[in-house]
Amino acid sequence: MSTIASVLSPERRQADLERLATEEFDVLVVGGGVTGAGAALDAATRGLSVALVEATDWAVGTSSRSSKLVHGGLRYLQMLDFHLVREALRERSILLGRVAPHLVRPLPVLYPLQRPFFERAYVGAGVALYDLLAFSTGTNRGLPWHRHLSRRRALEMAPGLRRDSLAGAVVYYDCQVDDARYVVELVRTAASYGAVPVSGTAVEGFLHGPKRVVGATLRDAETGRCFEVHARVTILATGPWTEETEALAGKERAVRVRPSKGAHVVVPRDRFEAGCGIILRTERSVLFVLPWGKRHWLIGTTDTDWPYSKRWPLATAADVAYILSEFNSVAEHPLAPNDVVGVYAGLRPLVAGQGVVRGPGEVSGEDTARVSREHAVAEPAPGLVAVSGGKYTTYRVMAADAVDAAVREAGLHALACRTARVPLLGARGLEQARARLAALASEHRLPPASVEHLLDRYGSLAPEVASCVASSPALGERLGESDYLKAEVAYAVSHEGARHLDDVLSRRTRLAIEEPGGAATSAREAAEVMAGLLGWDETALEAELSRYLAGAKLVAAAASEARDDAEAARMAEAYGAPLEVP
Repeated sequence: MSTIASVLSPERRQADLERLATEEFDVLVVGGGVTGAGAALDAATRGLSVALVEATDWAVGTSSRSSKLVHGGLRYLQMLDFHLVREALRERSILLGRVAPHLVRPLPVLYPLQRPFFERAYVGAGVALYDLLAFSTGTNRGLPWHRHLSRRRALEMAPGLRRDSLAGAVVYYDCQVDDARYVVELVRTAASYGAVPVSGTAVEGFLHGPKRVVGATLRDAETGRCFEVHARVTILATGPWTEETEALAGKERAVRVRPSKGAHVVVPRDRFEAGCGIILRTERSVLFVLPWGKRHWLIGTTDTDWPYSKRWPLATAADVAYILSEFNSVAEHPLAPNDVVGVYAGLRPLVAGQGVVRGPGEVSGEDTARVSREHAVAEPAPGLVAVSGGKYTTYRVMAADAVDAAVREAGLHALACRTARVPLLGARGLEQARARLAALASEHRLPPASVEHLLDRYGSLAPEVASCVASSPALGERLGESDYLKAEVAYAVSHEGARHLDDVLSRRTRLAIEEPGGAATSAREAAEVMAGLLGWDETALEAELSRYLAGAKLVAAAASEARDDAEAARMAEAYGAPLEVP
């Protein structure tokens, strides 16, 4: 593994574009979400030559719009989906203990009980089974077992809950992750093993040999240049857009996807007092109230059909009202819409079962909350493998299954999957880096709190980010009133492949959902840092800033004005749907 090879700089992107146009690869992966990035790392660590392409930015779709959980899915036990839960719990342990301990963190979750006897027995049995399934995987990394709490003890953990909203509680453990940051580190780790990853490169069509797909035609979003990339087998990992990418190959619905929208809101930490996450049962599904960093709560999600354009799903006023209503039913101090500082919505790529495949505009009567989170791998055409469905936690299993299918289909010689033992960048040397916190602060002339912030986000790569301050002391300043440093903006451009303001504010940092108005206050400061690294003149800077702020305004308008998804979809189309996907 080469750390230098992991640097996704603007210069590296130009070199990799030439490699795509001139080399033949064993595997071409289309889609830069968690599954596609995971497949690229999986294939590269098996000794295969790999190209990874993404139409816009890494994790731009579903993989940056999740509930930020790495979990087994306690509610799937109610569906008797024991295999999925056990598989996810095994993956939770692998990611926490081996692959990404710097990004995946334990999280206590409180389950309030309304009825003291029957419900305690029922929920307690379910959570006990959850813990036993985790233990049975043989990979358990010591997350505490669940505990039963009285009302008094529960209110000590979560004083913000109304006393009459619970009769007691059960507390159990799962894990939390910054989903977009995780994907960036996956991509960079794949690059360190020799993969060639290029974002801003959209598939225009597929290349057909005499008997099979032999690559794709790509368009560089920056220049408009079209060129061909050749590969022995292509993996489609495009999530909700699977059917669209299959159609580019002249095939239809080998994997049938049913998009489900999940909306979330972000509120300030001081609006609710608790030292843990909360899970609430609702009539439709469950609602999570999760700590997000040191300053916010993340509350969601919804689970509803989305039969509209997938280019930009938006949270609506109705989504916000539903989430706040469910939260307020148990909160001592209710939230109002003006307490919400950020919203976001994403599409789950659920694999449709028999009888739920829909034509344009049709909506099945089956509740999306009950559609399986299992994944599917198919071969739409010779030389083409498609993977979709699943859940964020099990991305590694999905990637392995897709690569296994690609290896068989193309007759490639490859090692078995190794990714359960491959740490992501930032994981190796993590404890040593944490032990040197004070020394790092002194070396880079940064406050200890800033270095701790960098360690929490970058692990053992934190010194690389801090070193940006040495060449430009102004990069040690914070962005607006946030905890993010301007050095993180510079690092996003120089090492993490960020090319646009939205890449930095929505995914490399999460300021777009953590600051009111989509980080309008910090946007100019971030744009000015990026301009110096990407060669933007004043006209280009203003155009980039205007584009980003217009998108942020649309998100805010939909969350305050759109009463349903149809209205939100019309707003996005009227705006021009600036979020482009395959």
